[in-house]
Amino acid sequence: MAWRGFIQWTKEELCSSSTLFTKTRFSLHPQQRCGFRKAQRKPEIQKENPEQNPAADLGEAAAKKETHPGSSVPPPRKPGQLFRPLVFTVGFTGCSFGAAAILQYESVKFRVETAMEEAKEEKLKKHEQSHDTAYWHNWWNQLSDFQKQMIVLMSVVDDWWSRKTEGQKTVMGIIALNTVVLCCWRIPYMQRSMLKYFTSNPASKTRCLPMVLSSFSHYSILHMMANMYVLWTFSTSVVSLLGREQFLAVYLSGGVFSTFISYICKTATGRLGPSLGASGAVMTVLAAVCTKMPEAQLGIVLLPMLSFTAGTALKALVAFDTVGLLLGWRMLDHAAHLGGALFGLWYISYGHGLIWRKREPLVKFWHDLRRGPSGGAPPGGGGDSRV
Repeated sequence: MAWRGFIQWTKEELCSSSTLFTKTRFSLHPQQRCGFRKAQRKPEIQKENPEQNPAADLGEAAAKKETHPGSSVPPPRKPGQLFRPLVFTVGFTGCSFGAAAILQYESVKFRVETAMEEAKEEKLKKHEQSHDTAYWHNWWNQLSDFQKQMIVLMSVVDDWWSRKTEGQKTVMGIIALNTVVLCCWRIPYMQRSMLKYFTSNPASKTRCLPMVLSSFSHYSILHMMANMYVLWTFSTSVVSLLGREQFLAVYLSGGVFSTFISYICKTATGRLGPSLGASGAVMTVLAAVCTKMPEAQLGIVLLPMLSFTAGTALKALVAFDTVGLLLGWRMLDHAAHLGGALFGLWYISYGHGLIWRKREPLVKFWHDLRRGPSGGAPPGGGGDSRV
């Protein structure tokens, strides 16, 4: 009986100790860890005036409601947080056109040197044409079948690439970048970085760099296909008008400017949220082409019987985005679309003369920096016949 009593006493002690351990697993009070009860706090005596103002109580309750994370009250507007995006927009636009002017100088210089080297090589080939033909014939016979097939495939790809216009070649690089970013959205461990740097949000701590990167970011395949199809359609026209370097500067600057307009509207309305996509930059290109060639005939793929002028299309798109912005539609970022269209319209009307036609001092400075003051006239630094 004593042994049974001892066993019963041990079970009770184990149960009480397990109960104590269970209670102290999520508790942080040292009194409970030692097995003591926590002393109850005495109610504090209010020393305030018993006749309190009910308006003050309502104000305190409203303040608590605003700070509550689940509240539906919109966040406070902070117009001061748009200063850095404004400086970034102006600085990035200037740097884009400056880099485009230098890139055009280097491109023209490379083409001139290449043409001179090809002319020299043609003179040498005339004297050794018979020897070269025999040499290449023997070289081809020494190759395996797999090597011959690879050379034929490379020649086919080279012919296909040479048939593309300069605008299509340029846009293909933009499409490739957008495709890479789209694939990165599908990688789970990159979601945090993608949300931080590839979506533009005025409420985010990182506001400047996403203004550029979000123009190459699409989460939906259909969204990217729609934007890239419109860009591909106008690629030949816009690059023939502006040139490759100037087109890239306009495209990048239009994307940043459209994002800044989106920041302004979101901050003014208090509807803060992330945005992404190349729609603003594409609208810049579309507005530039439609402003320069307003009488050009356009159509819709699904409705080939319907045709309209480029000027009418631009007016319809601007009207649609204006209505969407005023009515608060959230399906699209209408403010970014309007910002891109505004930038394209302004650049063709005034910006080209204010920025691109006055690039000669910068090109001369770069030429002197590369060649020295005794060098010749800089290629591509004078007047431009485009636009």
